[in-house]
Amino acid sequence: MEPLTALGARDADRADAVVIDGYAMSYEQLLGAARAVAARIAGAPAVAVNATAAPHTAVAVVAGLLAGVPVVPLAPDSGPAERGHVLSDSGAALVLHGVGEPDDVFGGVATLAVDPAERGEFGGKEPAADATALVLYTSGTTGPPKGALMSRRAIAACLDGLAEAWEWTADDTLVHGLPLFHVHGLVLGLLGALRTGSRVVHTGRPTPQAYAAAGGSLYFGVPTVWSRVAADPAAARELAGARLLVSGSAPLPAPVFRDLAALTGQSPVERYGMTETLITVSTRAAGDRRPGAVGLPITGVRTRLAGEDGSPVPHDGVSVGELHVSGATLFDGYLNRPEATAASATADGWFRTGDMAVIEPDGVHRIVGRASTDLIKSGGYRIGAGEVENALLDHPAVREAAVVGAPHPDLGQQIMAYVVADGVSEQDLIGFVSDHLSAHKRPRIVRFLPELPRNAMGKPLKKLLPPLEGPSGEGSGGRG
Repeated sequence: MEPLTALGARDADRADAVVIDGYAMSYEQLLGAARAVAARIAGAPAVAVNATAAPHTAVAVVAGLLAGVPVVPLAPDSGPAERGHVLSDSGAALVLHGVGEPDDVFGGVATLAVDPAERGEFGGKEPAADATALVLYTSGTTGPPKGALMSRRAIAACLDGLAEAWEWTADDTLVHGLPLFHVHGLVLGLLGALRTGSRVVHTGRPTPQAYAAAGGSLYFGVPTVWSRVAADPAAARELAGARLLVSGSAPLPAPVFRDLAALTGQSPVERYGMTETLITVSTRAAGDRRPGAVGLPITGVRTRLAGEDGSPVPHDGVSVGELHVSGATLFDGYLNRPEATAASATADGWFRTGDMAVIEPDGVHRIVGRASTDLIKSGGYRIGAGEVENALLDHPAVREAAVVGAPHPDLGQQIMAYVVADGVSEQDLIGFVSDHLSAHKRPRIVRFLPELPRNAMGKPLKKLLPPLEGPSGEGSGGRG
């Protein structure tokens, strides 16, 4: 049970060791239910799990780990085409789902209802450390979703590195309300607790009120969750007794960082990772917490910055490069995609994240955006959209911001900002950014929108932003 060492630890009979949307289980009960399922799925090439925020998801995932059967988490809100692709591509022989959940939406794949109240025994052998534990499907922004093969060893290395960085122990109570079909909610938010032995409370929906009532020492959230918590001062103050507030999956706006610090008495910890790498970089519990910074590589991980020609980029806090990662937490490749796997690595074996970053002289990392959408080349400068977005969000009238590069006949690209704001003009915001950043990083165009298009994790979908109207270089006008 390499990734699940805490299931046999002290307090295994604590009745509320695992609480998911109000349903409580002890480690002992979770293990008994998982053994019953493991006995049924043993020998399967892979099983999918309809990963709703419900207790059957925890039981099913643990069952797969016990049986050595790769688990394929299915997003419960995925459409028929995406769901069909994942089931076909993964070769899942069964779909595990909750009792009473519909079982006729999986395209003819056999199903098995998982009852958390069931108990059973399983005597299978311990799977090898390099065996595939999870097949995590990417978001599919550049084509159909690809299945990233995550080994038991990689998951264990990630969780041990984070336990060290965050001083995460069996004495903690972890609280979160994140989806259980991706790295943040499933690997960190469930398997992390089962490895460290901490109690875990999944709140169902991640509302400020639910977080405030949970009484945790360790909280996980995405920026959207933390923004809502900061907007509810009474709920935020209830988190003052927590030991650590962790934010990830998207950059945390600097104003939210500061509001949380003021309301809870502590600055949040930010971390960075990807489906293919798990979590690789994090601020330490005892380290310096800076807005916009994601900290240092965890134990077992190395990072570097590379220019477009592959040359090293200095760690000077200014120069932008693509972040490359190497180490124990990396995936074993994309399922059935040897070409994509090869393309994701450099000639010397480092993983190309596709994210642009800056590394300070002291080694602290700042992620400034995706190379495909957030690296803006303007007048010979390489500018990360994230830095400009954070500057805009520092303006008290700006609630949301997304920055892109728009074509320009002289500069190559010009900085264009989309904002959700009231009572401020285009020129006000251009001047505000100029006062905070270098002049070449100021937006030349600001467009006002009622809201930004976002995905389920709260990340702006820049490809869905309205295109530039009018000749290149012509502003869109402000709104008073």
